[in-house]
Amino acid sequence: MTNVLHINSSLFGSQGESSQLAEHFVEKLTAGQKGTHVKTRMLAEEIVPHLTAETFQGFMLEEKERNDHQKSMTALSDALVEEVREADVLVPGVPLYNFTMPSTLKSWFDYIARAGITFRYTENGPVGLMENKKAYILATRGGLYQGTEMDTQTPLIRHFLAFIGITDVEFIYAEGLSMGDEAKKAALLTATHQIDQLVA
Repeated sequence: MTNVLHINSSLFGSQGESSQLAEHFVEKLTAGQKGTHVKTRMLAEEIVPHLTAETFQGFMLEEKERNDHQKSMTALSDALVEEVREADVLVPGVPLYNFTMPSTLKSWFDYIARAGITFRYTENGPVGLMENKKAYILATRGGLYQGTEMDTQTPLIRHFLAFIGITDVEFIYAEGLSMGDEAKKAALLTATHQIDQLVA
């Protein structure tokens, strides 16, 4: 059985272009495959709070030492980590906001970066513990940023996923979505064709 973790981080929920491309990817990936399980997390609706000192400190305490808020936030973190641990394939839909990822996705990253759980420190540096997974990033942008110094999003996502052990990462881009109707239509069509080829 293949477990798919489908994550949408668009402010517009299921109506965002990145969300729609990610949904199309998941539909193609799972079509005709018996036993495939898909877990979808909509970060615009299922809010992961910004990380605070209190929450972070709670992650490092024993259960009996945590206050009620820390217990609640640690339980959320544990649930998010377990979704990643169980997944064979991750499919995040990720728009570009102000040259980086949505803050909702950054919060999700903050809650799954757990020392001793998703990564560990060694004398040779950190080692990721979420190995043997594949990630397909459906990245949408209003302008043209891929391969330029303005695209800070791609290396950040690659670095973070590698930090927790996910190194097999592929990006599917749809760019120029704010550069006129024809450019938008062409970009989305190209991304859709790329998806279809990847999961044919």
